[in-house]
Amino acid sequence: MFEEGAQLKSHYGADNVFDFSLGNPNLEPPAEFKENLRKISAMDIPAMHGYMANAGYPKTRSAVAAHLAIEQGIPISADHIVMTCGAGGALNVILKTLIDPGDEVVIPSPFFVEYRFYVDNAGGITKTVPSREDFSLDLMAMADAISEKTKVVLINSPNNPTGKVYDIDAITGLARLLEEKSHKFGRVIYLVSDEPYREIVYDGIEVPSVVAAYRESLVAYSYSKSLSLPGERIGYIAANPKLSQLAKVMEGLILCNRILGFVNAPALMQRIVERLQGIRVDVAAYHKKRDLLCDGLSSLGYRFYRPNGAFYLFPRTPIDDDVAFVQALQKKRILTVPGRGFGIPGHFRIAYCVDDKIILGAMEGFEKTIREYS
Repeated sequence: MFEEGAQLKSHYGADNVFDFSLGNPNLEPPAEFKENLRKISAMDIPAMHGYMANAGYPKTRSAVAAHLAIEQGIPISADHIVMTCGAGGALNVILKTLIDPGDEVVIPSPFFVEYRFYVDNAGGITKTVPSREDFSLDLMAMADAISEKTKVVLINSPNNPTGKVYDIDAITGLARLLEEKSHKFGRVIYLVSDEPYREIVYDGIEVPSVVAAYRESLVAYSYSKSLSLPGERIGYIAANPKLSQLAKVMEGLILCNRILGFVNAPALMQRIVERLQGIRVDVAAYHKKRDLLCDGLSSLGYRFYRPNGAFYLFPRTPIDDDVAFVQALQKKRILTVPGRGFGIPGHFRIAYCVDDKIILGAMEGFEKTIREYS
């Protein structure tokens, strides 16, 4: 889709192509980021660009842990943090640490398209579980899917592609389920939460703490969205300090961070994010874009659940063939992504982290396309 968008823009001009295909934040990083980038770049720090401990700089990990301790009310320290190359790097490190060949990873759908490949990388087997119609967790279906081979349950909240936030009842219910299943099968079942959109939430919604809810849990985080730094590849793993095999898991995370080829999270970015805990982009701007898009598409007859967070909308397609509908939109120079790539056919994903003029300019094409199938 990225390449297709580039070709269309070169042919028709960038202002005449409405590209909603990638979750590439269009907001600039906060002023504090640019200020600290200038300051730190100008500093004369010995071995500033050299290797560091594989888990990351101690001061950075301490800053992250201190922020998490306040934000989520958990007694976490630097010893429970590993700095990573974004959330994608974090998830690969976690799964490589936890998974033995043949272990199952249970994932509610719809889900981020790359999860299957991350599980494959670790030699695991992906088992997907449909969510409810409104994209909330179906705990009964999850219970049926978890078996003696299950090692990890992987969730993503706020969710890509739906923007759904799993509420406290869902998280505590899932925690109880995993405790029961772990006891039944005599093995630890880990809960891994992918949270790069944690701060991007609307309407007073709060994202419950997975670590506070369930002992055997880990969090993958990225600053790509909260600070608009997707190209800098900086994030972290936070391990629950109550993990039953904490020392072994931490050793595994630190080793896998190196042997998977990431080696270290970028040194300069570690020094910067150390100073930016609690700083984020203007979420109100994404809130406005969400409402602009949802109000417009609703008036045209599109059916969807208004997202609680992130910057994606996942409407139903007016025909069963989501690929065909996305191709029809493409003829109007509107780029979106078919739902089947996220495990749910009959939907399509719109990434609305774009200029408002793209949202407004695309409405005519959205209207003409849905009329063709109504």
